[in-house]
Order: sequence, then C-alpha cells, then structure tokens
Amino acid sequence: MKCNWCDSSQATSSSGTVYWELPDGTKAVTITETPSVNCGDCGMKYQEDTTVKEIEDQLFLINTKELEAQLSYKELMAKPRLLKRNYFDFSS
Repeated sequence: MKCNWCDSSQATSSSGTVYWELPDGTKAVTITETPSVNCGDCGMKYQEDTTVKEIEDQLFLINTKELEAQLSYKELMAKPRLLKRNYFDFSS
C-alpha cells in the first residue's frame, strides 16, 4: 500500500478512532475501529477518501438524534437509513 502523504510503500491498513461533527453541527461523535491507513515512514494515520465519504453519507442518511456519543464504524454503518442515498451529494 502506498502512503498518500509521502508516497512511501510502508503504509499499511489499520483501524483507529476518529471524531466526527454531525452534518447539522449539533454534536460530535467518536467512531472507533474506523478503517485507516498508517504509514511507517512519515507517521501519518488517515482515512481513505472512500471511507470518509461512507461516513459522511451515512451521517446524512440516519436519524442522528438517536446516535450514541461513541460507536464503532461497523455499528454506524449498520444504522437504519431514512433515505436510500445522499441526495445532497452532487458529485456522482
């Protein structure tokens, strides 16, 4: 795997904890066990664009008023959706 920051081939898949502000700005949540990339050369730990988009889309599509302050990535992605897709995303 290649690091997006330093182009090193020492990047590996990992998981970590991230902190996310809800789309409406009412609160932040802690998401544990989030798929991440960890670079052994530059030390960066980050989420790939696809993971960021999955989290952002899911937070638009679920009832965030009932969302726990902390949950795992799998728990977040398993939450029932109110809509089938993010109709506010005009990039696709």
